[in-house]
This record gives sequence, C-alpha cells and structure tokens, in this order.
Amino acid sequence: MEKPKLKTVQEVVAAGEKLPERYLYTPTGDGEGDQPFNGLLPEMKISIIDLNLLFSSSDDGREELSKLHSAISTWGVVQVMNHGISEALLDKIHELTKQFFVLPTKEKQKYAREISSFQGFGNDMILSDDQVLDWVDRLYLITYPEDQRQLKFWPENPSGFRETLHEYTMKQQLVVEKFFKALARSLELEDNCFLEMHGENATLETRFNIYPPCPRPDKVLGLKPHSDGSAFTLILPDKNVEGLQFLKDGKWYKASILPHTILINVGDTMEVMSNGIYKSPVHRVVLNGKKERIYVATFCNADEDKEIQPLNGLVSEARPRLYKAVKKSEKNFFDYYQQGRRPIEAAMI
Repeated sequence: MEKPKLKTVQEVVAAGEKLPERYLYTPTGDGEGDQPFNGLLPEMKISIIDLNLLFSSSDDGREELSKLHSAISTWGVVQVMNHGISEALLDKIHELTKQFFVLPTKEKQKYAREISSFQGFGNDMILSDDQVLDWVDRLYLITYPEDQRQLKFWPENPSGFRETLHEYTMKQQLVVEKFFKALARSLELEDNCFLEMHGENATLETRFNIYPPCPRPDKVLGLKPHSDGSAFTLILPDKNVEGLQFLKDGKWYKASILPHTILINVGDTMEVMSNGIYKSPVHRVVLNGKKERIYVATFCNADEDKEIQPLNGLVSEARPRLYKAVKKSEKNFFDYYQQGRRPIEAAMI
C-alpha cells in the first residue's frame, strides 16, 4: 500500500527548498546506473516507420515491415509517422498538459490520487520508507475503454482538457490496433493474434508528466531505469527538451526525437507474447538543470483476466518457450519498479 504523500516536486521547487535526500539516486553497481546521467552519451538513431506503408502489399510495404522488425528486435523502439493524429492535436495535448501543471496546487489537488489508487494527480508513488523518489509530478488516468474512466480524476481546468483527451484517446486506439497488426505481420502471423491474446478489456492508461528543473541533474532521475509492463507505450516527448535514454548492451544512449512523430517502445507484455523476439528496452529519464520537461505516455495494457504467454507460432524446437503464462498486475509492476528490477523476471522460465 502507498505511504502518506510528500510535497510534490513543483512545491519543493517553488519553495526554494534544499534538495531532499530522498531524491538522490545511488548507482546500483551493476553497470546500468553507473554512467553519467547527462554526460556525452552516444545518440541512438531511432528508425522512422510509416504506419500506413506497413499495410501496403507493394515492395515498399514489405521493406517497411522488414525495417519495423529489425528496429523492434534490435532496440525495441521506433518513431511512427503517418499515424493519423494531426500535428495540431499533438501540440494541443502538450499545451493543455503544461497548462494543467501551472495551475495552483489547490486546484490540482482536486484530482489528487487516493491512497492505494494509481489514478489521479501526485508525485512518485511512495511504497517504502527507503525508496529513492523520481523527480516528477504526474497525472495518471485510465482513458480507454470509456466505461473504465473515473472522471473525478479528469481535470475540468484547463478548459477543453477532457474533450481533447477523449479525441486523442480515440485516435490513439486506432494507432494501437494498427500497430498490433503490423507487429503480427512483421512476424508473418495472422493480423489479430496479438490483439486477441491481449484481450477485449485491454486498457489505455495515459500518464502526463512534468519534470521540473532540478538543481542536481547529475544525482537525481526523472524516472529510474525500468522497462514498461505494457504491450507497448505511445510517447509524446517534449520537442524542446530531451531526456529519454535507452540502455543497450550495458551502455546508455540518448534518444533523438523527430517532432510530431509518436515514439513507440515495446513493453514486457509484447516481449512475452513474441517469445523474446521483440525486446522490451530498459530506459530512464534524465533531468535538466534549467528547463522543465513535459512528457505524455500512453500505456497499452492487457486485459487483467487474460493469461499472456508466447504465441504458439513463435515457439519451436529451434526457439523453445522462454516465458511462463502471466497476468497483468499493476501492483507487481510498481513493486518491481521501485526495487530497480524488471517485472518480466517473474515470467522467465
């Protein structure tokens, strides 16, 4: 169960307080956290994928599917263009997120997360007394399907937030369905195989994040190293302030971002369903000493009643089954996350 809340990061910054010790991150000693957060890291070139082209039977379409397969099996992340969400809507989501976070604390607290609930406004979830905290304030909402929305957590201020989020969610759902089918095609499987295993009651959960300027960006993280528990995650990064980094072969790389694309990274659920062909990348968010950063992520999460396991078509003598059948658990994810571990460990055979 979550412990009592502390001040939000924005409140700490506004009060000019000394950096609380609970935010100081100590390297793990396993190599993953030992590289400088903001050092001169190599830049990863994230493949740009044309979502529409993936469904073309032309040579170009087959080439695009091959490019998708290569990128997801190597890095676990792509930038998607021609996704059907207008630049204007992406910019509006970013702007409304910014407007929400500049509201007075009292106004934001109307949507405060309740103890033991993941939804609502607050800072990092505090699950243990010795937990190192992430330097982030956030608003976390289940956005799809509509009957699972808890509108008491959906801000009425700024004006238009709810309506814009509804529009964005419905367009994201179309992207999600297409991307699931594209991943199946890239593995020469039937279009709906991942969608069916993922379940009819799968959810989209959107997390609006603000990372305020941090006085010690060399000692504090916006998000600790982790992999996502989702099938995949749709990310709307900040066009102006970088901070997302991915781990590969024990080294950190900074993500280069192309404006108005949607960044999609694979999560643990897809790694299990693909029997490890598609890897769920470990990533983190680093901070800026002078600028705040806005970042919106939508997690495509499996139906809690469905067992997720490697698809039969991807298990063979040459590639034995690597994972047990598992069910999605929000609590397990956060427990593992705070220990600096990957939830997928529990599924490995």
